[in-house]
Amino acid sequence: MSKPSIPKGTRDFGAEEMRRRNYIFETIRSVFALYGFEQIETPAMEQLTTLTGKYGVEGDRLLFKILNSGDYKAGIDAETFAEESPAALAARLCDRGLRYDLTVPFARYVVMHRNELTFPFKRYQMQPVWRADRPQKGRYREFYQCDADVIGTDSLMPEVDFVYMIDEVFRRLDLRTTLLLNNRKILAGIAEVIKAPDRLAQLTICMDKLDKTSVEAVLADLVESGFDPDSLEPVRKVLTLEGSNRDKVTTLRQLLADSEIGLKGLEELEYVLDHVDTSDLMTDLTFSPSLARGLDYYTGAILEVKSLDAPMGSISGGGRYDNLTGIFGLDGVSGVGISFGAERIYDIMLSLGKFETAMAPEERIIIVNFGEEELQKLLPIARQLRQAGLPTEVYPSADKMKKQLSYANSRGCRYVIIAGSQELSDGKVSIKDMTLGTQQECPLEEIVSRLRESLSVGH
Repeated sequence: MSKPSIPKGTRDFGAEEMRRRNYIFETIRSVFALYGFEQIETPAMEQLTTLTGKYGVEGDRLLFKILNSGDYKAGIDAETFAEESPAALAARLCDRGLRYDLTVPFARYVVMHRNELTFPFKRYQMQPVWRADRPQKGRYREFYQCDADVIGTDSLMPEVDFVYMIDEVFRRLDLRTTLLLNNRKILAGIAEVIKAPDRLAQLTICMDKLDKTSVEAVLADLVESGFDPDSLEPVRKVLTLEGSNRDKVTTLRQLLADSEIGLKGLEELEYVLDHVDTSDLMTDLTFSPSLARGLDYYTGAILEVKSLDAPMGSISGGGRYDNLTGIFGLDGVSGVGISFGAERIYDIMLSLGKFETAMAPEERIIIVNFGEEELQKLLPIARQLRQAGLPTEVYPSADKMKKQLSYANSRGCRYVIIAGSQELSDGKVSIKDMTLGTQQECPLEEIVSRLRESLSVGH
């Protein structure tokens, strides 16, 4: 028999891990709700026609495709199998794929349900996504995204809200972060200035590598990609910009003076800077004109968050997309959204020991099982405690006391109720505090109020 395993890039999560993950999910969910977002869900798989062409060439390569049901080879002869390219063959064998992100499915959802929605529509979504990427630290093939989007408005106020929402999430999680801000129109303006407006995608791919390499390496990469070396001086100036956010804007306004779209991007960026009070932020808000994030559907603001205390890459990001719904038949609908990478946030918090300080231990009550006679009287007590909102379990068998107490310790149980037949006949039980090691008697009629007070459960 072969040893069981799971696919690379995926993980199992035990009870303690799930408790920590749920703490992250609930923190993010509470901030989303605070800003008026409502929850939706979409299927794990989408039509391939929905997914392809939305994430660039690299994104299309990383899509997990699902073989058609039944005889998926029907109508394809052996010669075709042998001669067709893998991509062409996959297109014939698969018409569905696992979702790559939550934004494109959301755009599809909006188009399909547009008559049921009130615009601007504010939704959040917390579900797994799948990418056929090479697994490595901080990068998985299956991971959760926690998205919030506003669709149906051209206003830049959502961008302002998202800055504050990002700050609030990481404030509550007690993580030091930097929030990088850019605008796709600024990048388009740079492409115009160097006389390469039709090569924006390649330009942004190269510029986006600045945080992992050097200015000279980026410029060399551009030359290798076919850009005219004599035209790249403006790019060098952009990559070496220093000073405050306002200083960078001033310099770029001169550099992009002849680019209408570039100046528009600066105007939109300044709107966000004008409406965000940085003194209220815990996160560091930085204008990064090389930031691109690599997704083809961004048309305006681009946001990316990185940890200041752990080398993990992006842990949150997003941006403005002006016509993503247009590819599904609904033109002229602008949207903007952000996404939190729960897996990376988890790994960072674990490495920094944040869960120990942020999460109170779960307060459980376990009732010792002495046998069938006592059990008949203890089960109603267990029901009473649960009805009062106190997490309670009865040990399933009449094992030795030592074994039951050991179980209580391993489960992180705070209180153990111990009651033999004589105690129950006298109308009392003993409550053992596993943390302090103390034990005291308690009348049956006081057990709920006593434990509720001890556990500080607000009912």
